Amino acid sequence: MILIETGVSSKDSLISIIISRFNEFINQNLLNGTIDTLKRIGKVKEENILVIKVPGAYELPLIAKNIANLKKYNAIIALGTIIKGNTSHFKYISREVSSGLAKVSLKNNIPIAFGILTTENIEQAIERSGSKMGNKGVEAALCALEMINIIKKIKK
Repeated sequence: MILIETGVSSKDSLISIIISRFNEFINQNLLNGTIDTLKRIGKVKEENILVIKVPGAYELPLIAKNIANLKKYNAIIALGTIIKGNTSHFKYISREVSSGLAKVSLKNNIPIAFGILTTENIEQAIERSGSKMGNKGVEAALCALEMINIIKKIKK
């Protein structure tokens, strides 16, 4: 049996973070957790991290596609918050964003960590952005780092 497992230190990696400005007060917590994790735990140099702000979550897949096409970055981290309202808008946006990011990842063979909160209400979003329920940005950063290392090992 061959088992591939890796750690999360990836100091020479280039990582792009794409973050939605919509619900910015929550997303800033996600971004802070992401950057802290990349630098402190992943040992990624600050100059190897690109942060791009987009208007909303719906715009994340298009920018991810543009970043992936550069063939420069080892991983992309998508951050945002989609909060359910009184209409079905939430359902369509959530579905298209997750599907779009998955397609970009598979087509371009680049890990895209899904750091997007999809919550029923603002309280849940606050809880998942750094209070009671942890920080989804931290989780996304750890995922991206591990995926970078797994892909490197597979290619060896």
